[in-house]
Amino acid sequence: MLNYFFDYLQNIDFPGAGMLHYVSFRSIVALLLSLFISMWFGKRFINFMKRNNKIETARDSATDPYGVQKKGVPSMGGVVIVAAIVIPSLLLCKLENIYIILLIITTLWFSLLGFIDDKIKLSGNKDGMKPLHKLIGQTILGCVVGIALWQSEQAVVCESVTQKIENDRVVYEKSEARKSTVTTLPFVKDNNLDYYEAFAWLKSGKAKRACGWILFIIVTTFVIAAVSNGANLNDGMDGMCAGNSSIIGIALGILAYVSGHIQFASYLNVMYIPGSDELLVFICAFVGALVGFLWHNAYPAKIFMGDTGSLAIGGIIAVTAIIIHKELLLPILCGIFLVEAVSVILQTNYAKYGNKRGLKLRVFKRAPLHDHFRVLQSQLQPNFKYIITKPTEAFHENMITIRFWIITIILAALTIITLKIR
Repeated sequence: MLNYFFDYLQNIDFPGAGMLHYVSFRSIVALLLSLFISMWFGKRFINFMKRNNKIETARDSATDPYGVQKKGVPSMGGVVIVAAIVIPSLLLCKLENIYIILLIITTLWFSLLGFIDDKIKLSGNKDGMKPLHKLIGQTILGCVVGIALWQSEQAVVCESVTQKIENDRVVYEKSEARKSTVTTLPFVKDNNLDYYEAFAWLKSGKAKRACGWILFIIVTTFVIAAVSNGANLNDGMDGMCAGNSSIIGIALGILAYVSGHIQFASYLNVMYIPGSDELLVFICAFVGALVGFLWHNAYPAKIFMGDTGSLAIGGIIAVTAIIIHKELLLPILCGIFLVEAVSVILQTNYAKYGNKRGLKLRVFKRAPLHDHFRVLQSQLQPNFKYIITKPTEAFHENMITIRFWIITIILAALTIITLKIR
């Protein structure tokens, strides 16, 4: 919204008004504003939730080896995160940019899904929203994002950028901007993969393109559902999801900026995506909101983000990666989310396998994986058979959280390095 005001200031030759249009300047302002909103509003939201007795009845000292008490802590802190993302984005982003529109829709839609889930849980039903209903909501958003990128004239890609010297200066030449289902493939020299190539056996070019876009929409929906659920599972310890997601957000911000900057795109030999540099403003608001939320969510947590926050966080990460055609890098960048989700799948299916045979089987001491490291050997059920019981000691959740952050930093660095390792 403020961009129109910036235009006015520039038209009347207000000193320094041109600076207000720079992505870098608006990104820093968005970061600071979201950080302030998250910290300031967070405190007031905590007091509001406590006054209205909207508190979580989470684990207590009976299940935690260190006697960590978590009763009476307000949930639904994702409301704080969403407000701290959306307000700076509306003020500082170019709202005519299709990518910004999609990210704001994603944030509001997933926060609404999570809000409904949290309300159901706080009303006494600890199972929350039915998984099928949640999946339907994720599928709807996936289809909206996929179709919007298919139909929008702004969503175009220049698959290659070259540079040459003319009259003693560098000139950049980019390939034709076109609608494309191409995506980045890590660790491969010719690192672009086009979804429509899966239908090379079709004779009609139109049919190939149409099928390629349909496959793109299916992949988009799957990625959005997988990452949002992964973030949801990762939200189990104080500061865990907020810390990991802020690190992931920084990496995505770097990838978005280089994809939208023709010089960097040429140097790194990556796709040039006009308009994607604007994503940096939104991502800075995203990171600022999460870091500000950590002020209240770091151990010992004064508030939990709940599904209102974790589903929105996962959705933002997934949609950003899809927009910049880097969704196949997510298994590396979001490796922690992936491992958490896989641990739950293995635990659930192995338990079902055992139940059919009258056995009590478990892969881990507890799932998701971060809870596995919080269980003492003496807490294991003697009539259960566990595959993985190491380590035998239990770690404090603060140590587990920080170690998961460190792993995410390594994975984020590796993700960025893949741009040059081919």
